[in-house]
Amino acid sequence: MALVGAVRAELAKAVGEARLLVVGAGGIGCELLKNLVLSGFSSVRVIDLDTIDVSNLNRQFLFQKKHVGRSKAEVAKESVLKFCPEADIVAYHDSIMNPDYNVEFFRQFTLVMNALDNRVARNHVNRMCLAADVPLIESGTAGYLGQVTVIKKGLTECYECHPKPAQKTFPGCTIRNTPSEPIHCIVWAKYLFNQLFGEEDADQEVSPDTADPEASWEAAEAAVQANASNEDGDIKRVSTKQWAKSTGYDPIKLFTKLFKDDIRYLLMMDKLWKKRTPPTPLDYTELQKNEINDSEHPSKSNLPGLKDQQVLDVKSNASLFIKSVKTLRDQLSQKGDGAELVWDKDDVPAMDFVTAAANLRMHIFSMPMKSKFDIKSMAGNIIPAIATTNAVIAGLIVLEGLKILSGNIEKCKTIFLNKKPNPRKKLLVPCSLDPPNSNCYVCASRPEVTVKLNVNNVTVQTLQDKILKERFAMVMPDVQIEDGKGTILISSEEGETEGNNNKNLSDFGIRNGSRLQADDFLQDYTLLINIIHSEELAKDVEFEVVGEAPEKAAPKPIEEAVKSVTNGSDDAQPSTSTAQDQNDLLILDSDEEGRSPSNSEVTLESGALKRKLEDEDVSDTKRMRTELANTDDDDEIIELD
Repeated sequence: MALVGAVRAELAKAVGEARLLVVGAGGIGCELLKNLVLSGFSSVRVIDLDTIDVSNLNRQFLFQKKHVGRSKAEVAKESVLKFCPEADIVAYHDSIMNPDYNVEFFRQFTLVMNALDNRVARNHVNRMCLAADVPLIESGTAGYLGQVTVIKKGLTECYECHPKPAQKTFPGCTIRNTPSEPIHCIVWAKYLFNQLFGEEDADQEVSPDTADPEASWEAAEAAVQANASNEDGDIKRVSTKQWAKSTGYDPIKLFTKLFKDDIRYLLMMDKLWKKRTPPTPLDYTELQKNEINDSEHPSKSNLPGLKDQQVLDVKSNASLFIKSVKTLRDQLSQKGDGAELVWDKDDVPAMDFVTAAANLRMHIFSMPMKSKFDIKSMAGNIIPAIATTNAVIAGLIVLEGLKILSGNIEKCKTIFLNKKPNPRKKLLVPCSLDPPNSNCYVCASRPEVTVKLNVNNVTVQTLQDKILKERFAMVMPDVQIEDGKGTILISSEEGETEGNNNKNLSDFGIRNGSRLQADDFLQDYTLLINIIHSEELAKDVEFEVVGEAPEKAAPKPIEEAVKSVTNGSDDAQPSTSTAQDQNDLLILDSDEEGRSPSNSEVTLESGALKRKLEDEDVSDTKRMRTELANTDDDDEIIELD
């Protein structure tokens, strides 16, 4: 008992002296901050870029309706101080990606605790903690699922030791010509909103795609000529926004173009419909005469239940489309020339527009229409957030933190929270932390990757934005060519290398076998990049990272995968996120403690949690790897560009 008392006194002292950084003040963050001050932690810094929204109030209990629009970090601080007025809490309403929060900033902390909702920020905090050699406790939730894990340089896997599944995208020809799922129509409707009222993007065109490889070129050419001469709706092959402006955003003409003339145009591409059900054009005048049979969806007035959960009939969706176009047109007019609207799932006219446009397109392509509630969930990639899941995960974060402060980091676990008990009646399933991946391009002793691309087509701008920043999560990269001269290709100093942006890599002598050194001084991170020149990449693929497809990785031998299993808990990490956008969740269910996990896997993506389970009922244990997004806020993981 004396030993226990001594340990407790020592731990209490460590808790009182610890300096903590909490990144994120949303669903997990609110619970975590409350737990920390009630556990005796007196020095906490919390950072969050977001402001409070009404939709946060059902689970982020530190916030009230009067706080809507204010900084999450600031209000969380004010609320937590009511629990413990003597606590030293500093709030930053800012992005953790801000260069002000450099390696020296991170070094001042004893522990860093993530309560984030996106993959980009998670990657960055992971690198900053590695550079500062500060333990990081990573966490995330998605519905009933959750995960907590500890990351320590040289001791455990880092957050990026294994590649995350890419965020889901949809081919442009599918969106524009041959949608087969409701999500295709919803993405199309969001594209349409931007084309008409927002920032126009050539990659988000909604008009039929004559370059579709499945389409008949002869018929497509005939269709172009027919459309060009069609005076009904004044249709020409011009910018969607330009054409809409020329009509004064006339809602009837918009309806006719989008749901009648463009569909007729698609029907002329006869090869598209040899193995598919052809679409059926809609005529607005006929709709108003009730000549379209829509017995599957009753009229709005006869529908029971909550308004947003009703599935409207075609005529009601057409009326909603006309009404929303008028409202958005007026909003655009009030903003003045050159103004643009930004789509927001919580903006009623914008959501009405996407709902109506998506449903009309679903009907045209013989798909069951959806309620506004369902479309909002898909358009915003919303995963239901559950307050109790966040509370469980926040408690587990503190418990893992106490292990670290006790000097027992080797006893830390990756802990998972399951939707229902496993065969051993466990909701909380811990497993041993994995050691670092020797091939990790972040925490390895000499991070190195091989990238396959066409040096004659890839520009320096693409290398910077899509490869270094987007794919390898750098923030402020500097790149030099290892050519014996140290040629500077990209500089993080503004204006120094902007003249290189539109030049191809081959213009700088980069060829098959060339090596680049990319440095991010903010992250204290260096990555060596080996270039493989290839002219045989798939269409629309600008580059490939060689050897990083997780699906193709050989499974570890059972002996190497052995993990000890005890009572514990679980949490989910984000994407996409998204992330998506998106973040890896390993869920391990064991029938027998200490048994090795099988290669069963589950991949869940935020928004539409995608599951892939191998040999689910064959092994005594099930090892599942899950990609999730923390649902503190609604993550957008569908890539729309």
